[in-house]
Amino acid sequence: MEIQFVGKRALVTGAGKGIGRDIAKRLVELGADTVALSRTQSDLDSLKAEVPAIKIVQCDLRDWDRTRESLQTVGDIDLLVNNAGVSRIGPFLDVKEEDIDWMFDINYKAVFNVGQVISRSMVDRKTGGAIVNVSSASTFHGLEDHAVYSSTKAAVDKLTHIMALELGKHKIRVNAVNPTVALTDMGKVKWSDPINAAPMIARIPMGRFLDVSEIVNAIMFLLSDKATMIHGITLPIDGGLLTT
Repeated sequence: MEIQFVGKRALVTGAGKGIGRDIAKRLVELGADTVALSRTQSDLDSLKAEVPAIKIVQCDLRDWDRTRESLQTVGDIDLLVNNAGVSRIGPFLDVKEEDIDWMFDINYKAVFNVGQVISRSMVDRKTGGAIVNVSSASTFHGLEDHAVYSSTKAAVDKLTHIMALELGKHKIRVNAVNPTVALTDMGKVKWSDPINAAPMIARIPMGRFLDVSEIVNAIMFLLSDKATMIHGITLPIDGGLLTT
């Protein structure tokens, strides 16, 4: 099944490193004119050196107004991946207000903000589009030390449903992917320790964590015209974790 995005323009948030970086690179490979947005200029510079065709935008998504200003510079967008996300793990009893604010600002409010601006442009242009929000399998399972992170991703799932409900009439498809652990830099904080990883892997019928490419492949499918009637879903990418 061949997927091509020639003639499409894409925006990926959190594209400087990890999953977002691989998403942006794959979109370029598949022909999309791609804009990579990240907070860290050095990450964007190294991405640009690796993929000269990519466009880069530096922006701190915690700044609501500055983000909206930055999005006015990216031009028309057909494909949006709301990937940017952060995690600060720890016991529920130890969570501080700043932890809650930081994670909700990036994991939820930025998805809302970016999604609102880009989908408004899609509506005004009457061209339709596709949006994928990157959520987490932790919305389906209780996960120790992830009270805030899981809550932010549960909010993203419900936002995805409402966006799909309201934007479908404008031919804008909205879906979410819910991956389990992949050993990105963020994932390694909790899961690189074999003692921590073993009980989690034991819950996954496929017996391993994800390769980032497995997340990227699912996102490419959902963005593509191979998924024209897939709309409003939260797609587990979890090796069967949801069955346990």
